[in-house]
Amino acid sequence: MCYHVQVENRIVSLVIDATDAELLARFWAAALGWQVVNRGSYGVSIGADGVPFEIDFRLVPDGPKPAKNRLHLDIKPVSGDQAAELGRLLSLGARQADVGQGVRNWYVLADPEGNEFCLCRP
Repeated sequence: MCYHVQVENRIVSLVIDATDAELLARFWAAALGWQVVNRGSYGVSIGADGVPFEIDFRLVPDGPKPAKNRLHLDIKPVSGDQAAELGRLLSLGARQADVGQGVRNWYVLADPEGNEFCLCRP
């Protein structure tokens, strides 16, 4: 016998721990072309018009992140110019990171609190 259960859940936000939620929200809002949509005692949320998904930066008291992420974002330049986007992200406060990736056609970067993310090729 086969049972079919219909589940209607969807992911509505990604929560990232932060010691400076405002700083990370500003960085990621600029990096993604989004805006701050909510501020509260818990932290700061960013989103985009018409997109039913937010990134929430939650204040945590445990200091800087201790190790490599277990989850990271992959972003792709909409313009198609990976080199220009790399320069823009670095100017916003990202830094290049070495997680043992070797020479690849993408870049591993870290946001201002050290959370790794990848800048993929277009």
